[in-house]
Amino acid sequence: MSNNLYNTSHILNDAEAAWEKCLSIIKDNVNWRTFQTWFDPIKAAALEANVLTLQVPSQFFYEWLEEHYVELLGKTIKRVLGKDGRLEYRILMESGASQRNPISINMPGSTHTRPPKENNYVDMPLKWDDPHNIKTPYAIPGLKRMQIDSQLNANYIFENYVEGDCNRVARSAGIHVAQKPGATSFNPLVVFGGVGWGKTHLVQAIGNEVRRLHPNKAVLYVSAEKFINQFIDHSRNNEINDFIHFYQLIDVLIVDDIHLLIPAVKTQEVFFAIFNHLHQSGKQIILTSDTPPKDLEGMQERLLSRFRWGLNADIQPPDFETRQSILRMKMRHEGLEIPDDVVKYVAYNVQTNVRELEGAIIALFAQSTLNKKEIDIDLAKRVMKNFVKTAARELTIENIQKMVCEYFHVGYDKLLAKTRKREVVQARQITMYFAKKFTKSSLKHIGEHFGGFDHTTVIHSCQTVVNLMDTDAEYKEHLLEIQQKVQLASL
Repeated sequence: MSNNLYNTSHILNDAEAAWEKCLSIIKDNVNWRTFQTWFDPIKAAALEANVLTLQVPSQFFYEWLEEHYVELLGKTIKRVLGKDGRLEYRILMESGASQRNPISINMPGSTHTRPPKENNYVDMPLKWDDPHNIKTPYAIPGLKRMQIDSQLNANYIFENYVEGDCNRVARSAGIHVAQKPGATSFNPLVVFGGVGWGKTHLVQAIGNEVRRLHPNKAVLYVSAEKFINQFIDHSRNNEINDFIHFYQLIDVLIVDDIHLLIPAVKTQEVFFAIFNHLHQSGKQIILTSDTPPKDLEGMQERLLSRFRWGLNADIQPPDFETRQSILRMKMRHEGLEIPDDVVKYVAYNVQTNVRELEGAIIALFAQSTLNKKEIDIDLAKRVMKNFVKTAARELTIENIQKMVCEYFHVGYDKLLAKTRKREVVQARQITMYFAKKFTKSSLKHIGEHFGGFDHTTVIHSCQTVVNLMDTDAEYKEHLLEIQQKVQLASL
């Protein structure tokens, strides 16, 4: 036997050690996905003289290795065992009597080598992390679908997705889809809403829940940008059929930011073919968009009509209460303790983007740790001043007017009109009351901000509010909720 690492150490005198040495060489010659698919499942079974016996999961597995990796395996085994080294295989076969007692058969390994096929797509790099150089994880014949990497973030689950009025319909539909993927009327499920409102978290939570409840289903999350780049890449290599075939294997396909397909006309055509196949096969399709499907100008009409087949669920910016709940969940997850008044202050000042909301809490805690200061309103004001512009604004009559209008769903223009409608009069009286309480404006100045009412009207409005607070518990509750928001804005 030749001088090599196998003969220099007794550690390599067993099959497992020899195969580990082989694997370390193979890792340097194939991409990580290929390694995980075709080499990681192999076990060393025996080593006698110069023959290493490998245990493989199936007949197909053995044939695929011999067809596509015979040269790599041949060179590797000779490097480890010497020039006379060779491979044999042991294939586990299910016994007819009992699946618990599988039998095995031995198969010889090839003693010859052959050059690899041109365009051997299995050996192509599969770089999901680079949107400009992405290779599709192709549908390898015989590959179990559950072996497809879902590309899901395990942290995105329903348990940490806070429910509120802003997302209740979409979240409920998502849970329903996860329980019965492809078997509900919510197919496709299209979730739309602004940036940072929780669309990606929700659809990935659906995917993770499907994997938990239906482990045999193939789930794949892909951004529309990656999908487009995959299509372009494989168009250049004349591998469109492989590209389409891979996606047709998926049981639950999640495509994020579908609106990005609008300028990619050819990609839309391919996606149409994939969509049709999946839908007709009873597979689940989940999409996200920054606008409702009806507003996706430039998207093929035949695609838009299919998007309307299922459920279009919108997500709105989180309201004040939901923002507080999100912050408290983030605090529990990170093990943070922050005073309640600070939580409310942050929730008030970061009003639209959930990611910014969570980032604000982390920034606050970081400043507290670095500067060795207690987390309080003063620290929060300093941090938020650099975090969002709204934190530094001065409380004005206009600010109060907008807050009250938003609370009662009354148009700002109606608040300024001289109407006697009950809901408008109530909103106007409350706004005048808070304007007097939280600003330094004179009664005359307050009245002028409501279309020219005089100071006596302002006095009457304020007194009416005080009287109703003493006699109407529900009215008082509404007033205190609004007052809390106004107080936060005045800090």
